Amino acid sequence: MLTELAIRKAKPTEKPQKPFDGSRLFLEVPPKENKRWRLKYRY
Repeated sequence: MLTELAIRKAKPTEKPQKPFDGSRLFLEVPPKENKRWRLKYRY
């Protein structure tokens, strides 16, 4: 589960990071862009 502190500490690195919250929601941290929330789903 992501906490507020873990979200604030997530910094861009060479490879994209995708820390999950425990279900389908995850925080995407690309190397040179801003953080953004993503939701995985099937259509």
